[in-house]
Amino acid sequence: MRRDAPAARCEGLVRIYPSPSGEVHALKGVDVVVPAGRLTAVTGPSGSGKSSLLRILAAQDRPTAGVAEVAGTSLTGLSARRLRALRRREIGYVFPRPGQNLLPHLTGTEHLVLAGRLRGMGRREAARQGAELLDVLGLADRAGHLPAELSGGEQQRLALAQAVLGRPALVVADEPTSELDSATTGQLLAAVAELTRDGTSVVMATHDPQAAAAADRVVHLRSGAVAHEEVAGRRLAVVDGEGRVQLPEEAMARFPGRRVAVELTADGVLLREP
Repeated sequence: MRRDAPAARCEGLVRIYPSPSGEVHALKGVDVVVPAGRLTAVTGPSGSGKSSLLRILAAQDRPTAGVAEVAGTSLTGLSARRLRALRRREIGYVFPRPGQNLLPHLTGTEHLVLAGRLRGMGRREAARQGAELLDVLGLADRAGHLPAELSGGEQQRLALAQAVLGRPALVVADEPTSELDSATTGQLLAAVAELTRDGTSVVMATHDPQAAAAADRVVHLRSGAVAHEEVAGRRLAVVDGEGRVQLPEEAMARFPGRRVAVELTADGVLLREP
């Protein structure tokens, strides 16, 4: 993957699930770019489509329609075998609960060696990279400990090291701070920041304002669509390929009739009440 290429991207992404009461449209034409070497947070209320988007980016699910790419590889049309190979080679995953990420009988070092071997690395190289990651994440003195001997924050940092080992193109983290207190969340986010400075790309679903504030880019979902993005403190509306704009909720209140007057000016585009 080129250094200037995004770690992942979605265009016109649709995901429909069958249910006893009819079809559930979890994603409705989502356009998202996950920049390389950055932390991207995906926020939104329950049912907004965060988990569906993350499952597709993690190559655990397939879109109903639209384009999804990870490391320049389209997920559309991949066989189950090639999808597994892509997950193993290019994608790391961190579950919400610390215990979901780790095996109780393996030490920190053993977890990282196993993760490296699953990515096709030799044992010695996996151990070397693992030791470097544990040092970066402040876990060097915990390398020989079992998960039960680690705090929740230490377990999540070990899970992060496990996901990053072998430099996958993308690390997907689903609510990784949901069971951590504020101080421990800060430690985990500092570890993520250290890894992104070294080129790791992370996309994280979160309800946590502290985690969202630490992100380089925030994608806010509402009802299965991108409501807005936040980059460098600026809120950006998203224009899809058909020219549709998703307005912020506070702006929607100005247009109860769902109609706007569009005025082109020298400075830009004005939307006014009809």
